[in-house]
Amino acid sequence: MSVRSLRASVLAFVMGAAAVLGMAQPASAAGHNYVALGDSYSSGVGAGSYTSESGTCRRSTKAYPQLWAAANAPSSFRFAACSGATTNSVSSGQLGALNTSTTLVSVTAGGNDMGFADVMQACVLQSEATCVSRVNSAISLMNSSLPGKLDTMYNNIRSRAPQARVVVLGYPRFYKLSGSCIAGLTETERGAINNASDVMNGVIAKRAANAGFTFSSVVDEFTGHELCSGDAWLHSVTVPIENSYHPKATGQSSGYLPAFRTSV
Repeated sequence: MSVRSLRASVLAFVMGAAAVLGMAQPASAAGHNYVALGDSYSSGVGAGSYTSESGTCRRSTKAYPQLWAAANAPSSFRFAACSGATTNSVSSGQLGALNTSTTLVSVTAGGNDMGFADVMQACVLQSEATCVSRVNSAISLMNSSLPGKLDTMYNNIRSRAPQARVVVLGYPRFYKLSGSCIAGLTETERGAINNASDVMNGVIAKRAANAGFTFSSVVDEFTGHELCSGDAWLHSVTVPIENSYHPKATGQSSGYLPAFRTSV
């Protein structure tokens, strides 16, 4: 056998073995029909550069869905996420973007169902006891009513896009405890808010798994970049007020985007 023939035979064997073992190259993202659903953490509130067509939904060109689509050139991309969205409004107002040809979906939802904005307002403006009480009330809702709301939304997504890979992303912890902040919320308040984020992520992860979806936490990506870290990827209380406690552009590109990308 000639050297050329030997090399061709070896190459054919290696390629065949790789395919059998599941080691072949993954399908290109260019084949995806991608739809981005969810609330302000997916629309990109806090990142700036909002598209004019999105109005009060505040969909940003710097949000992770837009960044992923720009980098991967999917066959189609629908950006339906909207600021203020709840699980119910995702189901009632965003799922028209899905169809049987949809192959990839991302979604963040649940925070607004628990009165996220009201909880943070109470913690910023009222006493420590009131803050902790409001956080604990939200945690109670997370454990009682949120699972059913998530199940309904996930079932609706699956019924509209039966063939899609669905990636459910979580929420970051807001604070680095014993960090650099010398004013603002107390350490007790910060700890309570972080605990609520952990409970929320746990509930979302379990319901996503039960639906057959992929849950992707962003906690690791944001660790070291929480408020009070000295290098925060989240806004604290700021103007415009709707940006408060939302990811900055860096939080989208270095936090949410990698978490999504590794789950696609």
